[in-house]
Amino acid sequence: MGVNPAVHELDEDPRGKELERALMRLLGTSNVVPVVFIGGKLIGTMDRVMACHINGSLVPLLKQAGALWL
Repeated sequence: MGVNPAVHELDEDPRGKELERALMRLLGTSNVVPVVFIGGKLIGTMDRVMACHINGSLVPLLKQAGALWL
């Protein structure tokens, strides 16, 4: 798709467990990794990203964030 992600490895971050707990609260699930933010906005887990791709809302989100130049 031509998008270069920034990857943050929680297991390598000293605050990783704290961040993971915060994501669990935000998402309401214990299955939070990987999680995707686009333009600073929480999109969710890969299931949500795929749903956005299928329903056509992913590309506009990427364009709005300046992450896709198509």
